[in-house]
Amino acid sequence: MKTTALIERADDGTFGIFTPDLDSTIVGEGKTVAEAKEDFVNSVNEVSSYFDGIGNQSLKDIEFEYKFDVASFLQYYSNILSLAGLERLTGINQGQLSHYVTGRRKPSPKTVGKIEKSLHSFANEIGQIQFV
Repeated sequence: MKTTALIERADDGTFGIFTPDLDSTIVGEGKTVAEAKEDFVNSVNEVSSYFDGIGNQSLKDIEFEYKFDVASFLQYYSNILSLAGLERLTGINQGQLSHYVTGRRKPSPKTVGKIEKSLHSFANEIGQIQFV
């Protein structure tokens, strides 16, 4: 079974991961996404051990799909992807992207899809590069 592990950036700049689709909320926190994922995996293991101990279904059969909200993604990758570069990729102006980063505005589902499609297309293009 697959379920979402949502990555969000907190107001203090740290990252958190939680499971919006499970009955028991599992969380991970850290200064970086990597630290939050490590803490999240530890939490999954602890909850699994507890469930195993009381005879309930374990979480070990669940596959987690890590997903970002747009603001957290843009903030996390801001040292790699500039707003100017993202504007060229997505066609969304830098001012609007900046509003998404700061949380002043939330993108519509259509805009989220446009950003995601543009980034996937770019990733596929980069994946085709070969040097001689």
